Amino acid sequence: MFAFVKAFIAGFLAVLSFHQGLVWLLDMQGVIDATPWAMTPVPPLGVPKVVSSALFGGLWGVLLWLLIRRALAAGYYVGAIILGAIFPSLVALTLVTWLKNGQDTGAMIDSWNMHRMWIALAVNGAWGLGVAVFMRIMHPPR
Repeated sequence: MFAFVKAFIAGFLAVLSFHQGLVWLLDMQGVIDATPWAMTPVPPLGVPKVVSSALFGGLWGVLLWLLIRRALAAGYYVGAIILGAIFPSLVALTLVTWLKNGQDTGAMIDSWNMHRMWIALAVNGAWGLGVAVFMRIMHPPR
């Protein structure tokens, strides 16, 4: 049970460091126009955007930990990057977009572009690597 608390903490910290760190780097290079570590309040609770993202990162961290915890050697990190890139990106580009914008499916699909998808995969893959690194530190294999 305590490993899942650590996984939540790892996911939370991975958003604040790896995820937002890559957003900052991409913003500095002009690849994207984004505000890393944004303190803008988001509904419904009015918490800062980065805190909201980190809380969801913690929840995703528990799920990612369930999927990678038995992987060995490099497969642990590679799996974390791939699964971290795919699942949260897929949910963000579909369900979250649909819920936030209230778009129909056709309009949502029309809003997708390869640049947006690659950025989502890269940023969420960095988050997945962060979860793996933090879990190795907090919960090393026995």
